[in-house]
Amino acid sequence: MSALLDPKTIIAIKNLQLAAKTTVDSFMMGINKSNVKGQGLEFSQYRIYEPGDDLRWLDWKMFARSDRYYIRESEVDTSVYVRFVIDASNSMKHKDNGFTKIEYAKYVAATLGYLAFMQGDAVGVYVCAENNVSMLPAKKDNQHQKRFYHQLSSIEVNGRFKENISFKQLVNSSKQKELTIFISDMYQYQNEISDVLHTLKAYKNELIVLHIIGENERTMNYAGYDFVEDLETGEKLNIGNQKTKEYAERFQSFLNDVKQQILNQQIAYCVMNMQQTIEQSIALFLKTRNKIIR
Repeated sequence: MSALLDPKTIIAIKNLQLAAKTTVDSFMMGINKSNVKGQGLEFSQYRIYEPGDDLRWLDWKMFARSDRYYIRESEVDTSVYVRFVIDASNSMKHKDNGFTKIEYAKYVAATLGYLAFMQGDAVGVYVCAENNVSMLPAKKDNQHQKRFYHQLSSIEVNGRFKENISFKQLVNSSKQKELTIFISDMYQYQNEISDVLHTLKAYKNELIVLHIIGENERTMNYAGYDFVEDLETGEKLNIGNQKTKEYAERFQSFLNDVKQQILNQQIAYCVMNMQQTIEQSIALFLKTRNKIIR
């Protein structure tokens, strides 16, 4: 793997498309020895060019980005509709490592979207908040790529996760392969997120959940604070009275329950800790997806 980019460094780049390109360029420098293959948001195996290799298999886009010659050893079918469904409820304001969950989610989606556009996939985004539900249908032209990044950069958190969302417009009616990537911290009150996942799964298209968590909420590391506040209900908790070990056990139990509920629906699941670099998150995603398609 190349030198990993600190999340704070990437998120400081306000231009999402530039930040995504920076991350992907760095990430791809380290995948030439990998063997991740599949359809949609996947890569063939890369290796360094050696004298005698067939020049027809040189990847000129990789050369333009890295100034190095790479051979793409096999090709994949990338005719896929990739859609991001992003939780924009107030709990995504949670901050750790110098940025919020929604910022981290935006940059993960931007980077994965960039990978998809590079492969010729159609990309779209659906944002779910209490009073701000918006949708950008999946397309793959250059102008749409700009609209995709504009839509991501415009996301603002609001209230609780929207209940009773209709996804009929989200799902393509053709026989085109589809991949939906749901990004959330999985906090819910009356199974509203579980209901959405159940609905999306019912369309029988591929679904992956990316669960964003903060390291401070996992370990209850809120040095200097006596209280924490629920960002959606306003309820306050005196953390000075909480035992760290018991809290950590309860949080791990929460993660285990979420994972089991999702896997029981045969939905792929991946935890992304905000202490991870965006590159590491991409690697986790590809590893998860590779297991699905084998």
